[in-house]
Amino acid sequence: MSRIRGKNTHPELIVRSLVHRMGYRYSLHKRNLLGQPDIVLTRYRKIIFVHGCFWHMHRCRFGRVTPATNAKFWQDKRRGTFERDGRNLKKLRNAGWKVLVVWECQIRDIKKLSTGLTKFLKS
Repeated sequence: MSRIRGKNTHPELIVRSLVHRMGYRYSLHKRNLLGQPDIVLTRYRKIIFVHGCFWHMHRCRFGRVTPATNAKFWQDKRRGTFERDGRNLKKLRNAGWKVLVVWECQIRDIKKLSTGLTKFLKS
């Protein structure tokens, strides 16, 4: 588990590359915002989080995996992350930010991901 990174993950690098190719410039991991968003487009008041399906309990098959060892510990840890994400998203939206969550499983279809990012950034 010590090798799992919280920043600059492969899915995050893919999303950052797409956003940059679309011509947008952004900041990374702003500490003054809740949850330290992966991508912050301050000019547009938009935030993009790139979440791993397992760690943030996505509803896809990758997010529903249950560890075989120490299951209670991991369930509690993941549940805490899930609840914290919900609180942070609500507070950011109430503060006037538009927030998009990109899931790790969505990275598999680059064309669809690119379309979704374009819709979010143009709105």
